[in-house]
Amino acid sequence: MEGWLRARLPAPVFEPALFVLKHLWAGLYGGLLGLAMYLSALIWHESWTLARYDALFLVALALQIGFLALHIESPTEARALAGFGLLGLGLELFKVSAGSWAYGESGFFLLGGVPLFVAFAYAAVASAMMRMLRLFEMRFAPFPPIWMLGALAAAIYVNFFTFHYVVDIRLALFTATVLMFGRTWIWFRVGSRQFRMPMLLSLFLTALAMWLAENLGTLTGTWLYADQRPDEVVNLATMGSWYLLLCVTLAVVLMADRRFLSHVALARP
Repeated sequence: MEGWLRARLPAPVFEPALFVLKHLWAGLYGGLLGLAMYLSALIWHESWTLARYDALFLVALALQIGFLALHIESPTEARALAGFGLLGLGLELFKVSAGSWAYGESGFFLLGGVPLFVAFAYAAVASAMMRMLRLFEMRFAPFPPIWMLGALAAAIYVNFFTFHYVVDIRLALFTATVLMFGRTWIWFRVGSRQFRMPMLLSLFLTALAMWLAENLGTLTGTWLYADQRPDEVVNLATMGSWYLLLCVTLAVVLMADRRFLSHVALARP
């Protein structure tokens, strides 16, 4: 792809175009699933035999099989994505039962009121992160010990459940991310040049992108937060949840496949 673009684009345009195209390629799975949500919301009719949620599940499953068949993802990566999808599904089952948000349509591939395609949507987040690490040859330095990131990820995930019953430690978790990643830079390559960005800024921008993507789900009525209308945008406060969930995603990606540990330069204790 790089050689093809370099031969056809003027130098000032090449790197920005390559940067955008690599992002699109990294998020291909999530983008296709989002497109399926949007198009199905436009054309689906409740009288059809196949429920919309079931169609989305079949599309998500077919995409995953296709990515494996075309070697876009490896079996090792697929297993990691399945694990993260199950973590997301567990979170969804709890949040729906707690009334935080709801899925308003019926279907066969549902569990506890949660359509199973949602597990693939969570996996799409981890998929994009894995592919970004590879495509941009990302390096993180200095990076905290992996066990510390694992402990933070576990605390974040548990707090998504426990804050409904006991004190919410979200502010402490945000503070922990600043202390852990405040000095961390992400180095990435576009073409022949290397660039860098503060990791905290990357987390914020990615959380913003996830918030924008989530609005596609609510505006199409695929799911809705409590007391939210389909024509309302998602509360900006949910960006904080995505920010924290991205830390969980990074921990899962780094620990699920040890090859990704080569992307981090651990800080001295």
